[in-house]
Amino acid sequence: MKRLILTLVAMVAMVTIGYAQNYIVVNSEKIFKSIEAYNTAIIELDRLAEGYQLQVDAKFREVENMYNAYVARKGAMSVSSQATIEGQILAKEQEATKFQESIFGTDGTLMKKRIELIQPIQQRVFKAIEEYSQAKGYELVLDVAQNAEVLYYSPKADHTQAIIDQLK
Repeated sequence: MKRLILTLVAMVAMVTIGYAQNYIVVNSEKIFKSIEAYNTAIIELDRLAEGYQLQVDAKFREVENMYNAYVARKGAMSVSSQATIEGQILAKEQEATKFQESIFGTDGTLMKKRIELIQPIQQRVFKAIEEYSQAKGYELVLDVAQNAEVLYYSPKADHTQAIIDQLK
């Protein structure tokens, strides 16, 4: 019985050691930030977002100004005039919201530009990680960038710098 338990413990230890050698840890955020094209793309996207936000803010300010003017004159207006102006304000607000969505939404102008600028860099990084892992015989790559689930990993398991070197 004792021999069986020792054998099982030894087998579990060998399996654990075998698996421990088949994974690596990388920090994709650090890898991306090491690429000048990525940093340039992020700066350009931030600049575009600021410009677009100014346009969106102007549209919503226009709605707010219309509403404030309406409130100031509401007492002197007929019910039908109030309804007409309210409809115009709602239409203007919907137009502003639609514009905002066309810029910042998941299919918006900014997202399309992000895909155009960032996706080729992502593909290059992911391909480098895959090629590095296959060449070194690793079966699993864990990305620790912004990952609250990883509580600890040995610095020996971190191969981020090797991938950065491979990309250069």
